[in-house]
Amino acid sequence: MVILAILWFFLYKLARYNGIPVVLILMSLLIAIYHFITTKTIAGRQIYALGGNAKAAKLSGINTKLVFFWVYANMGLLSAIAGIVLSARNASATPKAGDGFEMDAIAACYIGGAATSGGVGTIIGAVVGAFTMGILNNGMSLVGLSTDIQKIVKGLVLLGAVTFDLLSKQRKNV
Repeated sequence: MVILAILWFFLYKLARYNGIPVVLILMSLLIAIYHFITTKTIAGRQIYALGGNAKAAKLSGINTKLVFFWVYANMGLLSAIAGIVLSARNASATPKAGDGFEMDAIAACYIGGAATSGGVGTIIGAVVGAFTMGILNNGMSLVGLSTDIQKIVKGLVLLGAVTFDLLSKQRKNV
């Protein structure tokens, strides 16, 4: 009930200011759809199985080529949507507009709980990681750090997330 009240207050403030951003609605819709697919459908379980161990997934009867095809097709669709949103936000489309975003995406996934071995992680975790990276980027820009220092900090955050993942796996195995 408290979460609904906070959400309602947030949406009310947005509506009174300039309305609810279309990107927020689009992002919420995509999160809901992909969260449902990965947690409640057979296709989602097959994706997690393939990410955990492709050979075992194939031996269990999963058509791995078809799953790979649909995963890559979905990534193409999501990349197209991200490109449209970015070009609309920048009010221009340039070939170099998304340079460096891959580091942020990888770091967001690791911060959100995805593992190097695959088969682990959630949509909600990736979104939390993306929010964390966004806050980190905005904070460093507001403080006025140079882009070189920003890349070093993002690299250290990614290194810390990977180290934490590997150390937590070692503790579980012992």
